[in-house]
Amino acid sequence: MSQVPVSAGVRLNALLEDADQPILDDALASRFAEYLALLVRWNARVNLTAIRDEEGILSRHFVESIACARALPAGISTLLDFGSGAGFPGIPIALCRPEIAVTLAESQGKKAAFLQEAVRVQGLSTKVHSRRAELLSVQFDCVTMRAVDRMQEAVSAGSQLVAVDGWLAPMTTGSELDAVKAAAGEGFEWRAPVSLPGGDDRIVALGQRKPNSPA
Repeated sequence: MSQVPVSAGVRLNALLEDADQPILDDALASRFAEYLALLVRWNARVNLTAIRDEEGILSRHFVESIACARALPAGISTLLDFGSGAGFPGIPIALCRPEIAVTLAESQGKKAAFLQEAVRVQGLSTKVHSRRAELLSVQFDCVTMRAVDRMQEAVSAGSQLVAVDGWLAPMTTGSELDAVKAAAGEGFEWRAPVSLPGGDDRIVALGQRKPNSPA
């Protein structure tokens, strides 16, 4: 007798439970399953992420991004995902924290097209900025980034887009934390980083822009 495949939402919740993270309710788990199906379908013809199998995407991208969404401080109204790629962590943040208006900045055309489709399919109010994030003329309550090229340059540029009292929240490693802080400049006070599931010393760094600090 052939086995019935276990749904992606159930598998994601099992991974969250293994990582000591709260599980998702059925409706939210279904939305992540829909996001996964779209990502796998696009990844077959557009290089969105180097991890191509469902289990790898669930365990590495989804679980880590959900943990990041939960680690962000309360009171954030607007967030920029700088160099969003396939939507990590921005789309999981939009799904898990619906009170946050998310903007996904991605300058590569095919990836930006995927983000537009993902936002449409999910029925999100999330905006997609399909040019370089540095060209934005507004500031945000939070700027986050994950697995971007030239991370220190991205942190330096992203820090300029953080509003006063807002948060810079790069996903990085403990060994890179000092370099990330240096790239952000003197205008931030840093909380203790939040460890992420999956090992490899992965963290969310949380720096808050000081009042009267130059952007």
